[in-house]
Amino acid sequence: MRKLFQLKALSLLALAFLVSTVAFGQKKQQASPRDSVSGTVAGSMVTVNYGSPGVKGRKIWGGLVPYDKIWRTGANEATIFTTSKAIKIGGKTLPAGKYSLYTTPGEKEWKVIFNSQTGQWGIKMDGSTTDDASKDVLVATVTPMKSKMPNERMVFKLTPGSVILLWDNLAVPIKVSK
Repeated sequence: MRKLFQLKALSLLALAFLVSTVAFGQKKQQASPRDSVSGTVAGSMVTVNYGSPGVKGRKIWGGLVPYDKIWRTGANEATIFTTSKAIKIGGKTLPAGKYSLYTTPGEKEWKVIFNSQTGQWGIKMDGSTTDDASKDVLVATVTPMKSKMPNERMVFKLTPGSVILLWDNLAVPIKVSK
């Protein structure tokens, strides 16, 4: 009788341990989950891997993302832009490779920055970006426009001739050619 009680108690303890491990092992959903998009743009395979922040009722442009200050273009780790072939952006050649993508948003125009340093967190402890201007490979100016519909989460879309950043009420097309 005593052995049966001990066996039941041990089984119950093992079950409790298993349930608690599963319950506490669940990951909390990230506030700005990682996302990516891949496709052919101007004859090259392009991939953009980024942290996708949400609007969450905040003022984005000129608020959370200040104007005229370099931005990591997403959340958390620096956004990574990869191209399998050399492409042209703003009439300048971007060699095939992997780049951190930064931007400098403005009310009327944006600077798009492709930087050769990758693998870094998007911002430093003081809140400034990790962009090292000496490693900027290409800087182009683009014109933002009002998006057709608001986007709660920041996303990138690819077309045959452009990479488009969409977030809140804004679309930022980056024209790409061969």
